[in-house]
Amino acid sequence: MKSLNNINPGENARIGQILMGGSMRRRLLDIGLTPDTYVECVGKSPGGDPKAFLIRGAVIAIRSEDCADILIN
Repeated sequence: MKSLNNINPGENARIGQILMGGSMRRRLLDIGLTPDTYVECVGKSPGGDPKAFLIRGAVIAIRSEDCADILIN
């Protein structure tokens, strides 16, 4: 399966599964990043990490190590 790392600025994806646990999982769920949520990559830093995603009307930056644990459909 693909992860959130596989989308580039201007592309959309639907969240399939969040594999991580602990406080980071809780933070993502609290901001609305849940299965079946549509997200759009709106930018990335010059070095490529982190990327910025539009999630339910808010732009959130997520590091690539965390994006690897977020699977998309």
